Amino acid sequence: MSIGLNFSRRIRRTAYTNKVEQAGVSGFSVVNHMLLPKAFKHSVEDDYWHLRKDVQLWDVSTQRVIEVVGPDASKLIQLMTPRNISICKAGDCLYLPIIDQNAGLINDPVLLKHSEEKFWLSIADSDLLLFAIGLSIGLKLDVVVSEADIWTVSIQGPKAEDLISDLFGEQTRNIKFFKFDKIDFKKTKQIIARSGYSRQGGFEIYLEGKVLGPDLWDLILQAGQKYNIRPGSPNIIERVEGGLFSYGNEITRENNPFEMGLGKYCSLNGEVDYVGREALQKIAADGVSQKLKAFVFDGSKCPVCSSPWPLTLNGKRVGQITSAMYSPRKKANVSIAMIKREYWSCSDKITVDCMDGELRDGRIDTFPII
Repeated sequence: MSIGLNFSRRIRRTAYTNKVEQAGVSGFSVVNHMLLPKAFKHSVEDDYWHLRKDVQLWDVSTQRVIEVVGPDASKLIQLMTPRNISICKAGDCLYLPIIDQNAGLINDPVLLKHSEEKFWLSIADSDLLLFAIGLSIGLKLDVVVSEADIWTVSIQGPKAEDLISDLFGEQTRNIKFFKFDKIDFKKTKQIIARSGYSRQGGFEIYLEGKVLGPDLWDLILQAGQKYNIRPGSPNIIERVEGGLFSYGNEITRENNPFEMGLGKYCSLNGEVDYVGREALQKIAADGVSQKLKAFVFDGSKCPVCSSPWPLTLNGKRVGQITSAMYSPRKKANVSIAMIKREYWSCSDKITVDCMDGELRDGRIDTFPII
């Protein structure tokens, strides 16, 4: 399946690409220079309902894993994030905003702590590896930073726990949210976490060893037949309704954590040192001029939001939409929007231009969009 893409070494295949092609993938995106399946045989709306009712298997290997190992591992991780990682224990996952010297967001990975000297960062779509390597070299830290041979699959949906329990034992039911443990697979120990890029619940398996990928994919699909499993991908309707932000869409280096509602993850009292601390402290003191909000609007089904759509009130620009999709459950268009400060509490109808010739009226809402 290569329609619309010219394959080369610059676009990497995953441990599961052959399998998703056999499953009838109809579209890819490219994240971290790697193929991310985006569509299969069913519509986005059909996949949305299926995800809410059953269980899906996603190839999310594009969430590349940066491994940081060595005596200075925790020091390097802390330097990259304003979140105090001392709260993180072995076996914990931790959501981390990563910022630059101006407090601009570089990435928002999930940290997995193996020990004080070994961490994994499951990253979004930016070259965080080079940032981490640069810091380690510049500060002469005693660490080794590398991209690990990890190939992540996500099992998401309300039936995910039953399926995982069938495959890897009842003890997997005891894994708490944002915690991880080990499972046995093909005479190896593999990491499984209760996490994932949906609001429906599920697990992510961090498979170490690319050669094992096809066998894991087949095992999950075969065992999942009794739960009506099918291959899928992160669903944009479910993502927007749940307020799950996407790096490159909602989040860029032009944004800071407070604009994204991530202030609760930022230590500002000086107890930890990190790149961009003074810049972030100033932003916190001054306040931000814009913030992400939920936005629901009427009219016909909106098109795909491939570039920001302007929001206006009485002809004045009040913000922009960065992700949007029609919600069959809400029977309205749902979106994530960056709204200027003076309009955060606005109850008036705001107009969105979806660049398709139709102006639609909507209102600011809250996440999750219920």
